[in-house]
Amino acid sequence: MASRRTPTAKGSLGNRWAVSRALRARPASGFVSQPEPRSIGLYAKGRQMIAGNVLFGGQLVELQGRSLWDIAQPDPGQADDVHGFVWLDDLAAAGDGQARVRAQGWLWEWIERFGVGRGPGWSPDLTGRRLIRWINHALFLLMGRDKAQSDAYYAQVTAQTVFLSWRWKQAAPGLPRFEALVGLVIAGLALTGMEKLVTPAVAALAAECGREVDRQGGIPTRNPEDLLEVFTLLTWAEKALAEAGRIAPEPLVGAIERIAPTLRALRHSDGGLARFHSGGRGMEGRLEQALAAAGVKPAATGGQGLAMGFARLQGGRTSVIVDAAAPPEGRAGTSAHASTLAFELTSGRRPLIVSCGSGVPFGPEWRLAGRATPSHSTLALEGFSSSRFKPGSELLSDRAEVHHLRLGAGEGGPFFSASHDGWAKTHGLSHLRTLTLSSDGRRLVGQDNLIAVTPAQHARFERLMTEGRLSGVGFALRFHLHPDADATLDMGGTAVSIALKSGEIWVFRHNSAAILALEPSVYLQKGRLKPRPARQIVLSGRAMAFETPLGWTLAKAQDTPLAIRDLDLGEMPVPL
Repeated sequence: MASRRTPTAKGSLGNRWAVSRALRARPASGFVSQPEPRSIGLYAKGRQMIAGNVLFGGQLVELQGRSLWDIAQPDPGQADDVHGFVWLDDLAAAGDGQARVRAQGWLWEWIERFGVGRGPGWSPDLTGRRLIRWINHALFLLMGRDKAQSDAYYAQVTAQTVFLSWRWKQAAPGLPRFEALVGLVIAGLALTGMEKLVTPAVAALAAECGREVDRQGGIPTRNPEDLLEVFTLLTWAEKALAEAGRIAPEPLVGAIERIAPTLRALRHSDGGLARFHSGGRGMEGRLEQALAAAGVKPAATGGQGLAMGFARLQGGRTSVIVDAAAPPEGRAGTSAHASTLAFELTSGRRPLIVSCGSGVPFGPEWRLAGRATPSHSTLALEGFSSSRFKPGSELLSDRAEVHHLRLGAGEGGPFFSASHDGWAKTHGLSHLRTLTLSSDGRRLVGQDNLIAVTPAQHARFERLMTEGRLSGVGFALRFHLHPDADATLDMGGTAVSIALKSGEIWVFRHNSAAILALEPSVYLQKGRLKPRPARQIVLSGRAMAFETPLGWTLAKAQDTPLAIRDLDLGEMPVPL
């Protein structure tokens, strides 16, 4: 999980002062009822940690007998991963004596080193994240511990709960604040003597649901993985309230009911989430677990509107998800991507067309590169993303706005059509994209147009042509391929054949004056040590007129069967 905090000296001092006060609170004597683990981890990752190999913030470290807390953590995201204790889920998934010894050793060492308020782990969001895991896995952690160690554990969970009751407002709105409040609710319900903290925490959580979850079940960042994390936290809070005999407030229940269908719309046919606006596919099994826990049944008929600004086309076992809105703005835009009108396509269990993804785990240069339009499967002008950064800022201030949106089902199958004005002021051009997916999911027909729509755009484009001595505007239409897709130029360089590990063959063709090429690309995948090499289909050329049409098709080869038994996952359980 990437860092979403911007710590300040004032905030750090306030946190340390709150910790010093919270440590004087009377420790809870135990749990109101036996805690049940709700968060899930990866068994294979737990086994790696037992072997002394830890992967945090995109960095693999061999402990070689050292403690987890001896690892240098220069990157805030790496420190978040370690001090948030999400790794405890993985050790609990391994679940044997070795895993318990490792988890217990690292937890009590954390108490000794950082329990008095030192270190980066005392932000409200990390405290909430950590507290949830400490309580989720309490039985796993306390088994075989003596009274002194148990007392230290209860003193710490009490102090962290009291700390959250004072400092949750300092968490940034959105996912960080949800983590802080849900941690407070779960701890208040679980620990003896903390019941008085629950009612105000639930009221604050309900208010946050009303502010952050819109009527369509979306959140301001438009990050599908963030939405899944928020949804998971809310289902945990609702479950904890129900088990304590309390009724969850309507804003909390309503937020869960609104988010569930949105997440279903953002889920590809292979079960992974669409990777937009710094989000990844989501942890394996997390979405299914959260939807099952929420108990919100799918609607009998799917809606025809957008889901958090994304359009979904479904035909057979093929899913297409399109970013059909402007990038987020304001505080929610610090991790937004210039991906307007980009799409992803998944066939059965195999991603085919993708975006490069979030470069956050690989450093600041990759982070900026991943946010640019050329890192997405859409049209980009030479040197210009469709939305651009405000000078000296990480916010996308010059944002592409979407116009003429149409989404529905026709004789040819489900279709999407929209335009954006991202280059209207700079080049006098708009991008119009139309996608039609056949009902059986075997054929996607696309039409991309660079077009000067209004008289003002005509005038701007003419000035640009004059100033550039009629050299035109360079463009590239990109289709980034998943690393597991094997692509080759075919038919004398007029088509691209793409073989998936399922045995499917897809063929890309175009009917434009652009030049077709296969070029290198990367796949930025969380949990990997380095970007994965990949390929991209590129149609490039120069716009010389008021309208430049680019027609193309992506279709299964005729000899590809209607149904394929895809049994070979072909992936390591823990990516390295």
